[in-house]
Amino acid sequence: MKFLQKVKTLNELTAITGSLKKAGKKTVLSYGVFDIIHPGIIRHLRLARSQGDALIVCVIKNEDVRRGPDRPVFDEALRLENAASLEFVDYVCLVSDKQPFECVRKIKPDIFVKGESLEKRDKGTVKKLASEESALKAAGCKVFLTENVGSSTNIINQFLDLYPEATKKYLKKIKEKYGAGYIIEQLQALKDMKVLVIGDGIIDEYHYCEAMGRSSKEPLVVERFLNKEAFAGGAFAAANHIAGLCGEVSLVSVLGDRDSRKEFIARHLGANVRPEFFTRAESETIVKKRFIEKYSAKKLFEICYMDKGYISKKEEAGILKFLASRVHKYDMVLALDFGHGLFTEKIIDLLGKKARFLAVNAQTNSANSGFNMITKYGKTDFGCLTETEARLACHDEYGGMEDVMVRLARQIRAGSMIMTRGNRGSMAYASGRAPGFEYAPALSSRVVDRVGAGDAFFSFAAPCAAKHMPLDLVSFIGNAAGALAVQIVCNREPVDVSRLLGFIRSLLV
Repeated sequence: MKFLQKVKTLNELTAITGSLKKAGKKTVLSYGVFDIIHPGIIRHLRLARSQGDALIVCVIKNEDVRRGPDRPVFDEALRLENAASLEFVDYVCLVSDKQPFECVRKIKPDIFVKGESLEKRDKGTVKKLASEESALKAAGCKVFLTENVGSSTNIINQFLDLYPEATKKYLKKIKEKYGAGYIIEQLQALKDMKVLVIGDGIIDEYHYCEAMGRSSKEPLVVERFLNKEAFAGGAFAAANHIAGLCGEVSLVSVLGDRDSRKEFIARHLGANVRPEFFTRAESETIVKKRFIEKYSAKKLFEICYMDKGYISKKEEAGILKFLASRVHKYDMVLALDFGHGLFTEKIIDLLGKKARFLAVNAQTNSANSGFNMITKYGKTDFGCLTETEARLACHDEYGGMEDVMVRLARQIRAGSMIMTRGNRGSMAYASGRAPGFEYAPALSSRVVDRVGAGDAFFSFAAPCAAKHMPLDLVSFIGNAAGALAVQIVCNREPVDVSRLLGFIRSLLV
């Protein structure tokens, strides 16, 4: 088919552009997702073609689309084909957007064409675009602006049923009350915060397998190992999440003296995360190995490498000394308590007394069998937990959740709390307010992996709470971060702040 002849690689286009320039021809480049080819896009590309002799359309790969977890609506192959089918498009190319505008830098067109929608964005995005578009200067190309392009996101939100009616009403309410620009400005204001993350660091390993069949000697299925991945999880992952929001992040965690994995962890921490590691004697850094059926992505079973029990008195004394001299310097302390022995009574007491703002996530998991309750914290400014954790903490399996949260907040003297409820979104409570409750729906309809999603929710919601943002806004931001996190395999990468801003913008168009 003729349109297939238009599809080129980045290297091929670089050579083609060079040849056209030598022949005195002008090349024009347009760059985007092109999820829906609507009249505004057609007008934009036709105007672009009128500026030169050849029009190149660069289509962003699926994995780099920053419009939220349900975007793009159409696969990259279809988006590429649609762009190539337009008669006034000469060449198309599938490009990465990990480094925005990198394709412009490599192809070096004479003219780069962008739409009005890129100009009419919030101040934060315009500032970000300005830094990204340094690539345009490096490419030495002129910029041509087309008008009235319109928004594919607006069309998708309005006419495609990505969300149920209740979620649409919720998003409309948030849009009318705040708007994307205001929310993004609030998030960008968190850059000045100084945060201390303290918690159990975990190495998550995914071992991918395929079934070979039933064993001839035992009643079990035999799996063949294929490959593995390792991720920095637990408090390491939380530090990486929050490092995208806040400029200064310190991390306190415990590593084992055997097989510490310190070099691996250091390589997988954000550039602005400053770690302070303490050593646990006769132990190893916590590793959780999950065995996964490769093609269905279903988890088969898990093996934990970890010690049971609290850290020693000597190890506790070292951490207490460090915290006593540092905690008061931070705007917020983020405590990720997985119940693996780091949070002793004395450490909890010091955090409660010394932290300016203490945010706590105390998890119930297979390693602590329901013993790790948030109620061991005498004072918490912000708490985040699941419905099961809240009910266990109150010893109340069947009572109304509003009553459970009120009682729990009183017990730990929390200013505010959020309970995550999986595909039902979240429920938030702030003491001293009437009625004091806020409900937010889940914002993702597709789930790749739930591991680490709660930590991402907590890591983004907590600094918003520390900045005293309204409770409904804290919930919205947490749910948006969680929606992006369930699209990431385990903790392969943190929730990217630019993706979060793009998602918020697309939700509230």
